Parts: sequence; C-alpha cells; structure tokens
Amino acid sequence: MTYITIGEFATRTRLSAKALRLYGELGLVVPARVDPSSGYRLYDEEQIARARLVGLLRRLDMPLARIAGVLTLDGPAAARAVGEWWAETESRRDERQRLVGYVQAQLRGDDQTMYDVEIRSIPERTVLSINRHVDAAGADSFFADAFARLRAGGKGIEGIAGAPYLVFYGEVSEDSDGPIELCRPVAGGVMPSPDGLQRRVEPAHEEAYIRLAMKEMGWPALLPACDALERWTKERGREPAGPLRQVLIADQRTAAPETPVCDLSVPLRD
Repeated sequence: MTYITIGEFATRTRLSAKALRLYGELGLVVPARVDPSSGYRLYDEEQIARARLVGLLRRLDMPLARIAGVLTLDGPAAARAVGEWWAETESRRDERQRLVGYVQAQLRGDDQTMYDVEIRSIPERTVLSINRHVDAAGADSFFADAFARLRAGGKGIEGIAGAPYLVFYGEVSEDSDGPIELCRPVAGGVMPSPDGLQRRVEPAHEEAYIRLAMKEMGWPALLPACDALERWTKERGREPAGPLRQVLIADQRTAAPETPVCDLSVPLRD
C-alpha cells in the first residue's frame, strides 16, 4: 500500500491539516497509519472521498456527531440521512425567521394580531397526569411514552372536557426543560394512581381559549396567540388560575395545515 502524507492528503481533500487532526481524533477520518518513530499521520487513496464528504457536510454546518452517523450508512441511506437533516435545518430556519418577525414587530410596536377569544365552562373532573422536565430533544419520546401510559390508566370521558391537554410551567427548547405536564381527564373519583402517574380532582372552572390550526402550532408561531390571551385577561380584569394550556382536539401527526388541532387556553379564577 502506498501511503499519502498529511500534507498531500490535505491538498487533495481540500482540508487543512488542523481539520484532519480533529477528524482523526473524533474517528471520522482516521489515518491509515501513524509512523511509530516520527508520529507522522499517513493516509491512503481510498480515504479521499470520505474526507471530502466530511468537509462538505461541515460546510453545511452539519454537527460532527451527525456526520459520524452518516458515515456508517451506505450511499442511498446516507443520502436520505442528509436529506432528513436538511429538512430539520430548514424547519428550524423557518422558525427563527418567524421569531425574528415577531421580535421586530414587538420592537416597532406594530398592531397586534387579533384572535377570537371565547369562554367555556369546564366541570369538575378527575385528571391523570405525568409531569417531567423535558427539553426539545426529548419531547417526542416523552409524548409517545406518556400518551400510552395515560391511555392505559383509566377510561376517558366524552366531549371537550375529556380532551387531553398540556400544561407548560416553563419553555421547552434546546436550553430550557419546562417542566411540562401531560394530562388526561378520566372517569371516576379519586382512586390509587397507576405507577408513575398522578391523579387529582380538578375543580370546576371557566377557561378562555383560542382555537388554532395546525399551521399556527409550534414555537414561535404560538407567541401571538399567547399574547392575545394575556391581553384579553388583563383587559377584562380576569385572573388566570394557572399557566397556559394546549387542549389537544386533533391528531397533529396527520392534520392538514388548516385543520384545527389545539385550543390554547388559560383557566380563570372565579
């Protein structure tokens, strides 16, 4: 086998020696041989394509850990993985663009988005819940597990009073882990709680709410609606009885953009 020095390899891969050392330390492009006496790093021809791929993915700002996963796949699967990552990146960019618009509107004092705020009465009900500290990366797995456990915890009730809902005690993001509480109203009074679930009786109350479509979900798309509920309660002298909630009225996984999927609500004190 004919080895290539790190200098020649850097030239042919269009990567710096510094980058190659980093990729070697992380196991992305490991030298084919390290000279035991001099410590020189040596590569072979077959590593050029791999090194160039790493460099291209880094130019796309793909995280090094994600690149490591791509390198374990064959060509078609690797191409799909890159496409999936790019779709996620585009989605995050769109979210940031909406957030920039929201911040600019706040700073300019632009007219606020108007929503139809309605009130409804919620009867006393028994609620099963799971409360967790969850960041953005762990949200999907939390919901999948929590929904399954809550469905198995008791018989549901009919109507809007029986819809499951989320309570946000703090923001869920890459930096913030809530906590959040997933709740499911169930039939029956206070009984022993299934393992890992909390059971309580929630008193009858009124709640103000805004019905939102799928296209209005997510963060920061929800921010104008949050602001609208806050304005509504202040203007009418109503005091919130707890944090904001998302009452889940449809399956967001299959909903079309215009489909109503959530009531953003706030419980009100008498």
